[in-house]
Amino acid sequence: MLDDKKIAFITCVNSDYWYSECRLYLEHLKIPDGMTAEIIDVREASSMTAGYNRAMKNSDAKYKIYLHQDTLVVNKNLIADLLKIFSDKTIGVVGMIGCRNLPETGVWWDGMRTYGRVLHACEPESVVDSECNEPQGDYQEVESVDGLFIATQYDLPWREDLFDGWHLYDTSQCKEMARAGYKVVVPNQSEDFWCIHCPREKPLDPKYRRYQKIFLREYGDELNPEV
Repeated sequence: MLDDKKIAFITCVNSDYWYSECRLYLEHLKIPDGMTAEIIDVREASSMTAGYNRAMKNSDAKYKIYLHQDTLVVNKNLIADLLKIFSDKTIGVVGMIGCRNLPETGVWWDGMRTYGRVLHACEPESVVDSECNEPQGDYQEVESVDGLFIATQYDLPWREDLFDGWHLYDTSQCKEMARAGYKVVVPNQSEDFWCIHCPREKPLDPKYRRYQKIFLREYGDELNPEV
């Protein structure tokens, strides 16, 4: 039985420098009365899906947040805000930024209507507020969100059989939630952003295209791109 009074923060870690920053922010979040939180670091994972599956099986928390080691959660009321959204039991995933309909490429940022907001700090003293469309209400239903932050209230296996690397695992999980009948949403962040992401600027990994082909082979028939 999963504990509906518990939330777990799960991160695959290969940099103690970044993870110490990430963890510092998590340790300063407000924990609602009656709730407990655990912080889980996964070391030496062979892939993102393998690491997330390992942590998922070892945690009895109903609510799990999978986040990158370079994601800093600045919304101190994050847990209460997530619980409010998850009071709708049809919602399986909450992410920070994503697209309404995946395009035929399967890549969320290629989508015509993107929603959400993330502060990106890619270089020292260079901060970009990546603000897309803002949801009209408390949240906007989307087809996919970015893997920098994925909160769930249901445990579905991450597709370790298909995505044995570091790409498209996030979009795959969103499609798996849809297959199970659950919604994927992005919260309204018009008052303030919830997360800072600090990725290094680097060219797209050549392996990305291989996982893109795998994604389209598995889910391509389920896409309804806007034209």
